[in-house]
Amino acid sequence: MSTPTPNAQRSPHEQGWTSSLPGAKLRRVTQYIQHNADKDLTLAALAAVVNMSPYHFARLFRHSTGVPPHRFVVRQRIDHAIELLMSGEPSITRIAQIVGFRTSSHFSTVFRRATGTTPTAFRARKLADERPAADGGHDATA
Repeated sequence: MSTPTPNAQRSPHEQGWTSSLPGAKLRRVTQYIQHNADKDLTLAALAAVVNMSPYHFARLFRHSTGVPPHRFVVRQRIDHAIELLMSGEPSITRIAQIVGFRTSSHFSTVFRRATGTTPTAFRARKLADERPAADGGHDATA
């Protein structure tokens, strides 16, 4: 019977293995998410970007970012939607499509859960906040 090697008795962490994604792989996958937010970003597709199994990728991604891949994708989509809403240009339905939601109602639900307000109310508040600054800070009724 052979005796176990020293590495066989040590945990992966003790053996010097990392429990987070290497910086280059994390950057590659986060850039992929940002450039493909309008697409269906499955766990398998994200794992394939960095040539890893979905389970291993999800575990290391969560350890690296503090959130699971799906939550990270949703947060990136909401952040992009906020930028678009502040511009005042595309419709809410178009923004939902641009940031990767299949329906505007699902987008509104997720946006409200993430921000505490609906996309329409968020846009209205932001545009109202900007109006006084546009005319030099004077109220029209004054």
